[in-house]
Amino acid sequence: MEIYNSLTRLKETFKPLHEGHVGMYVCGPTVYGDAHLGHARPAITFDVLYRYLMHLGYKVRYVRNITDVGHLEHDADEGEDKIAKKARLEQLEPMEVVQFYTNRYHRDMAALNVLPPSIEPHASGHIIEQIAFVQKILDRGYAYVSNGSVYMDVEKYAKDYPYGKLSGRNLNDIVTETRELDGQEEKKHSYDFALWKKAAPEHIMHWPSPWSEGFPGWHMECSTMGTKYLGEQFDIHGGGLDLIFPHHEAEIAQSCAALGHESVHYWMHNNMITIAGKKMGKSYNNFITLEQFFAGNHPLLSKPFGPMVIRFFILQAHYRSTVDFSSEALEAAEKGLQRLQEAYSRLMKIQPSASAMNGGLAASLRTRCAEAMDDDLNTPFVIAALFDSAKMINTIHDGKATISEADLNELREVWKTYAIDILGLRLEDSAASQDGDGAKMKAFHGAIDLLLSIRLQAKQNKDWTTSDRIRNELTALGFQIKDTKDGFEWSI
Repeated sequence: MEIYNSLTRLKETFKPLHEGHVGMYVCGPTVYGDAHLGHARPAITFDVLYRYLMHLGYKVRYVRNITDVGHLEHDADEGEDKIAKKARLEQLEPMEVVQFYTNRYHRDMAALNVLPPSIEPHASGHIIEQIAFVQKILDRGYAYVSNGSVYMDVEKYAKDYPYGKLSGRNLNDIVTETRELDGQEEKKHSYDFALWKKAAPEHIMHWPSPWSEGFPGWHMECSTMGTKYLGEQFDIHGGGLDLIFPHHEAEIAQSCAALGHESVHYWMHNNMITIAGKKMGKSYNNFITLEQFFAGNHPLLSKPFGPMVIRFFILQAHYRSTVDFSSEALEAAEKGLQRLQEAYSRLMKIQPSASAMNGGLAASLRTRCAEAMDDDLNTPFVIAALFDSAKMINTIHDGKATISEADLNELREVWKTYAIDILGLRLEDSAASQDGDGAKMKAFHGAIDLLLSIRLQAKQNKDWTTSDRIRNELTALGFQIKDTKDGFEWSI
């Protein structure tokens, strides 16, 4: 398996530190609002990686954090804590905000069929460990205390370690980009970043420390919790491309400064979701929440789109490429997903032929899918292989070709492995997976099947008036009905 390492900017053969085991850390959400499409992409990307590593036989410890303190406005070292601000505006306790949006995030992830991580640590639950980590950096001389806050001494650090290696920036670039944003007088340099911040009197969330009553810097939680649960060195660290600087760059610096070496062997980053070419995000106020997608109540949406449509839409593009959102693109994804769901449904209904030779259809599909996944999680190639397979499935289903029992069983297993277990698509019940309400959709399916069974009986009785009326009225309502040698099929 090869994965693209953002640190070396190369595809590299994946070799875990400990044979048979993988440690993976992925930056999770700051829980002060509902999850949007931009949150769905890293969740789905690293869910697929998690699923595939387990498919390959690895025992995976997957850590995905919850940021509930220390993430200030504009991702800077000054300003109000994002969660505290939400709590102030809504007259709630900060942890009420955290719990409410964490619950909703979990609900949305479950709808998207994203598996829960092995460990989901909260920043606020690891204050003691973060204080200890800051102290290590101070002890090694790469940080300084100023007015009760602790800052990373980037200039001193850069004399011993390459600062900016992940983002490809140098200190001169960083000076230009940070002076106007930060420039606090208590810092030695504008590019120094906070490891611990002294809390202002109005700051709601704060804890005692050797330096002040305060709170950890935003970057500190990931260095601390990653190494706490995965060890001083671990295999994979993932997140969105927008986190490379300053967040992940700061993580590397913190780990080297505290431990004397880097912690992460492979850095992986998914690209952005854009709207009209601009990054989707809360800071740009151009986001659409997942709940709005599921309900269809946003002006940019032509209709509701189910969780599996969102998942399929994201997986149609390689995780390192940009995905530009439009309602038209989602409608196209919905049609593509329906094609796969129909093919899977037909695959499960096909009867094998005793006279058919094993044509190797399944073996060829398995090889294509495995090669695509081994090539840096190339999910679009897996989907293309499944579409090619769907054409042959339809041909066999329509009686224009045959398949042996052995090849049929193998083909079903390959579809289950790659489409369902690895890509995480719910194909078994297309309508239920679209709407998320299985019981109602099961009843709906049953009602349509009953009507078409009555029509089939009418045809057999040569009652053409009843038969034509049922077909015509269902067609007018948007149903597509196809007569088959075994009865009928329908879709919307």
